[in-house]
Amino acid sequence: MGNFTFDIKKAKGTSDARQSDHIERKVIPDNADPTRTHLNMQLVTYPDGVNGRDEAIAHRLQTAGIKRKITNDQVRVVRIVMSGTHEDMMAIYKNGKLGEWCQDSIRYLYDTFGIDNVVSAHLHMDEKTPHIHASVVPIVTGERRKAKKEQADGKRKYRKKANAVRLCADDLFNRQTLISYHDGYAEVMAKYGLQRGVRGSEARHTTTTQYYRELKKMNDALEMESKRLQEEKIEAEQELKQVKSEIRTDKLKSVATDAATALASGVSSLFGSGKMKSLERKNEDLRDEIAIRDNTIEQLQSNIKQMQVEHSRAMMNKDNEHRKALEAKEAEHKEETNILNSIINTAHRWYPDFANLLRLERLAKQIGLSAMEFAELFKGKILNFTGRLFSSEHNRWFATDNTPLQILRDNDKQLTLTANRILLSQWFSEQYDKLRQSIRQPVQPKKSRGMKL
Repeated sequence: MGNFTFDIKKAKGTSDARQSDHIERKVIPDNADPTRTHLNMQLVTYPDGVNGRDEAIAHRLQTAGIKRKITNDQVRVVRIVMSGTHEDMMAIYKNGKLGEWCQDSIRYLYDTFGIDNVVSAHLHMDEKTPHIHASVVPIVTGERRKAKKEQADGKRKYRKKANAVRLCADDLFNRQTLISYHDGYAEVMAKYGLQRGVRGSEARHTTTTQYYRELKKMNDALEMESKRLQEEKIEAEQELKQVKSEIRTDKLKSVATDAATALASGVSSLFGSGKMKSLERKNEDLRDEIAIRDNTIEQLQSNIKQMQVEHSRAMMNKDNEHRKALEAKEAEHKEETNILNSIINTAHRWYPDFANLLRLERLAKQIGLSAMEFAELFKGKILNFTGRLFSSEHNRWFATDNTPLQILRDNDKQLTLTANRILLSQWFSEQYDKLRQSIRQPVQPKKSRGMKL
């Protein structure tokens, strides 16, 4: 019986774009098989007008009804990776139960965190073991989890709305809830022969970035250890030189014969099984260990360079694909533009009044006519208009009542818009003159009838 994986990680910062690029395969990692990327699936449908994981997160935050300002240090989304032991997941896939496993996993997320909060979920089939990347926006309602404790401590100053909508990852994801989430998911996974692992295990889904980060840490640690061993080697060599110097000191010549014999015996022990031999052995061991570490460092550096070359090659291939796709789109757009220009030229050739009608449509919209009203004029009908018409020449609206508007031909046989069967511009000028005359007309004073006696 294998184990399942239910890894939860809070995304820090205001943007999780790098993780979105990985999940949506905008960037192909080194541990993915490009020939199997087409098997990946999107398990959660985005709302209308939303394209991609980043927009789905922002859409949920904007439409949740949060009243308080979201600060930069708040967790906006929580990443959840669901999988299982490699052998068991491959058995589920070969037995045709992977789709059912995905449905049960997503249904558990909906039931646990709310269907609106689960904004994204993708199944990855192009890596070693099938797994799901889910994204949960931690939106909750009700009082904060720490509210009662603060009230008991006398720290609470005022009472907030009990049913307020909040963004709070700490309320959804803490020590108690994490245990309950794993227990609940274990009940769902039991029918697939998957059980929870050791409680408190540090096993996690390793991303490409984490892989490189751990590799760099290992390289730095080896370099520091190599420096330390080199320092110990130098110190041992200095100590060895000091011992040899002490052996050759002139004090050996000034002592008695017995002392000389004893000293010779001590020197012999130094060169044999004594201190000197021990130091030489230690020095040799240090040399061997340094050589091993140097070889390990060289191998790691070689691996890093190889990975960098492969990454550069992959990015170059991606750029080439993007450039080719862009060129294809530009060619397609150019072809469509040529087709549209050909259609417009044909319309101008077959319908000489086409350009004038387009001009009149813009004019009708400018003076305040609706599309439906212009359609009546286009049919050759007379539109008895009541309302206001705008003159751009005079920069004002003119009120009119039951004025007949019609499209007619002028002296040059060109279509034009008329009011009362005169040019619209002339009609506007007449209306403006009437307005000026009404303003300038003096008010006649009433004649006094005198005083009646």
